[in-house]
Amino acid sequence: MNHISPQDQITTSEASEVSDNTTVKKRWIIQVVVTALLLFSGWHLWIYLQLLEIRSTNPQRTAFMQQASDNNSSITIKQQWVNFSGISRHLKSAVIASEDAAFVSHNGFDWDGIQLALEKNIKKGRIAAGGSTISQQLAKNLFLSGERSLFRKTEEAVITLMMEATLSKKRILELYLNYAEWGKGVYGAEAAARHYYGVSASKITSWQAARLASILPNPRYYDGKRTDWMYEKTDIILERMPKVRIPH
Repeated sequence: MNHISPQDQITTSEASEVSDNTTVKKRWIIQVVVTALLLFSGWHLWIYLQLLEIRSTNPQRTAFMQQASDNNSSITIKQQWVNFSGISRHLKSAVIASEDAAFVSHNGFDWDGIQLALEKNIKKGRIAAGGSTISQQLAKNLFLSGERSLFRKTEEAVITLMMEATLSKKRILELYLNYAEWGKGVYGAEAAARHYYGVSASKITSWQAARLASILPNPRYYDGKRTDWMYEKTDIILERMPKVRIPH
């Protein structure tokens, strides 16, 4: 008959306890992973359903507009929807020339632009250029924030893929032109045209369009400012405008 010594009993008990603790930890990790996947899937399912709705309806407010309002309760959000046909062709050309020259031909990502932006950032030793397309910017404006993080960029990429699969290029540009930030509390082409030039979006001239497009990278800073860089950028955009394609 085999006898288990008290020391062996203690060792067996400790091993059993360690095994139980390991099992509990594994279950906890699995539960966390499953919960995270469910939340991730649920969030993107909600966004996809929103995009399906956005194909034919116009959002009342974007994430960017809501955040601006939350961060500054005294700010007045100025935004007025105008259909694609009611926006000056000059402004459509200027925005594409300035922000995303390959807009009509790419699938949401301009890999040449991303590579160029990466090279600029490495050369300057900081994030000086983003390389984001119009589709990526719209994804961020509609659903995300201006935070610069790997997680936000990943989310932006996922939403961009869904957007390109759900919306036409014309609809993407129409939404972008109506919700892009153009100044302090100024969103969309109509509000921008009236804020800066006192005219409707349909009456914007080629030079005015190029000027509006030039401030898109930092609209709050350039609201009310005039710099040599703005004049130079405006001239560059004017030169590029005849070369771009507008979706229709």
